[in-house]
Amino acid sequence: MRPVAQLERTGCGIASVAAIAGLSYRKAKTIANSLSIYAEDKKLWSDTAHVRRLLRHLGFSGSSRERPFRSWKALPDLALLSIKWHLEQGRPFWHWVVFVREDGHAYVLDSKQSLRKNRRTDFGRIKPKWFIPVTDVGISRAAARDRTAST
Repeated sequence: MRPVAQLERTGCGIASVAAIAGLSYRKAKTIANSLSIYAEDKKLWSDTAHVRRLLRHLGFSGSSRERPFRSWKALPDLALLSIKWHLEQGRPFWHWVVFVREDGHAYVLDSKQSLRKNRRTDFGRIKPKWFIPVTDVGISRAAARDRTAST
């Protein structure tokens, strides 16, 4: 899986879903906007419904509830992680990243544009609060891209 850099300061949720679906940030943003999901909307940082809806539209399913992070080994092969979790005026906010385990290797795709490398293995520095397991619901990535080509 390839990292996708967010092109807006607030686009980590869209970029994370783009990486999972194998889309560019611009394509994922166009699709998200067609679903009334906008990077500028702070709900994208503090609500999981938007990201789950975008995942579903692209042929993936995010678990209906968040699960507390226990350990890197306990994570499923594909998950959205909340990191940099904090409260602002009593409301939770976080940064979305993608955890991937494939071919015996685990890594995190972090969309933050200023990072030297968006594919991270420095797990000791990443402090997840919780995660959402992600599964493919039977639509291949190519089919999902074809499905959204007209969007």
